[in-house]
Amino acid sequence: MKLALKLGASLVALSMLTGGALAQDISIENPDWWQKAGEQFDGVTLRGVTESTPASNYVADVLAPKFEELTGIDVQIETTSWDQMYDKAIKDMEAKTGIYDMVYLEQDIVYAYLARNFLVDVTAALKDHPDLKAPAYSEDNFTTFAENFRGENGDLYGIPMEAFIKVYLYRKDLFNDPDIQAAFKEKTGKDLKPATTHEDYAEIAEFFTEYGKENNMDLWGTTAQAHTGHPASWYEYFESIAPTFGVYDWGIDADNNYAATVENGGSMNSDEAKAAMKWWLSMRDLAPPESVQSTWTEVATTFAAGRAAQGLVYGENAAWIATDESKSRVVGEVGVALPPLEPGVMEAAESGEGYIGYYDGGAFGLPVTSKNQDAALLFMQFMALPEIQEDWAAAGSRVTLTSTYDTPKVKQVDEQLGGYYTMLRDDGRLFKGAPPYPFHRQVIEATTPIFYQILTGDISAEDGLDQMAAKTEEELTNLGYRK
Repeated sequence: MKLALKLGASLVALSMLTGGALAQDISIENPDWWQKAGEQFDGVTLRGVTESTPASNYVADVLAPKFEELTGIDVQIETTSWDQMYDKAIKDMEAKTGIYDMVYLEQDIVYAYLARNFLVDVTAALKDHPDLKAPAYSEDNFTTFAENFRGENGDLYGIPMEAFIKVYLYRKDLFNDPDIQAAFKEKTGKDLKPATTHEDYAEIAEFFTEYGKENNMDLWGTTAQAHTGHPASWYEYFESIAPTFGVYDWGIDADNNYAATVENGGSMNSDEAKAAMKWWLSMRDLAPPESVQSTWTEVATTFAAGRAAQGLVYGENAAWIATDESKSRVVGEVGVALPPLEPGVMEAAESGEGYIGYYDGGAFGLPVTSKNQDAALLFMQFMALPEIQEDWAAAGSRVTLTSTYDTPKVKQVDEQLGGYYTMLRDDGRLFKGAPPYPFHRQVIEATTPIFYQILTGDISAEDGLDQMAAKTEEELTNLGYRK
């Protein structure tokens, strides 16, 4: 894009808040092609439903108005909570009512949709309708994250619109303070720096929680996405914490009859899984009080409020936390590092045998029940144009095209974010999305009641994980996956 704006705190705030006004400044190649392509869809209104994320809000507030300006096609994007988004999308596709022409595909949900043949094969549809293929659209420009949305035939069934890793954020103003460094050195005998092991992370968390109390500060040692009644906590444990202890794919071995229990060859209740759970619970106890009611959203606002010295935070929030003074009290003081790991985990990730954390994101999919599939194909390609990616990435901490990393604004924001985009580009291969399980929701629904009991202290971590592993195998047997 060519925007007459200086990069800084104002960029993120403006791009997220001014919506249509900002969209007028987008410079699109071949605008005549888009105008001509849209003529056949005069009077069409496209409707989409998505989770309310920074990237999705940008689609609704900036990209949809610009697309209408170019093509005349009205686009109404409904942004809502994750659970409402999923409920509305799944019910629409199951009932074949055709309310939505585009649905948000969470990376870990897409496999269930593919198994039920809910989605249009975008690659094939564009081959069948070459007149709808935009000149600047290319599947080859997508990052490797797009592989999460390909079917068994290798075709794309979703157009990636956000992709980010869950990273270790820390307060540079605290970690670089000479007095705090001296106090930490005196207490621990170590230099204060971002942790690379769980032991070091815990030591830092304990220090800052105690330091906050001693100095009457609104400060704790870590964040924790530990809601006692929302699956966000389940995701934090299985997709962000357990892998750093060497427990992968939720502890389910798909190559071993979908075993989950140690007895049958799984690892959901392994010693490593139990150590991970105990460590995470101990970190929750060093986090701000709101952590027991925190989802991914509240963790970000907790860190942005300056209430935690360090934490694991979804990368989609990194840009606004580091740059938006209207929302964040730690602007300019955000450092980025890889998550703390147990010995051997990094080696496993580098060899492709494991991974160190969660590579999250989503795409827009086209339901087979849509009544406006051709018009929707145009909008989905529009979201993947190289010329609209630069400001979108700067606003939402997301990158879906390889060409975006080399854009000037992304490079500048990268400096403000402590190298987040560089980490995403260079170390994204060490992270992984959710395993390709079509039974994703069923396993979560079967095990979360037990999981919440662990969080509330009604059962121990050991007993709870034993019960969860057994319940998982029971559910997979009922679903026909375990033989």
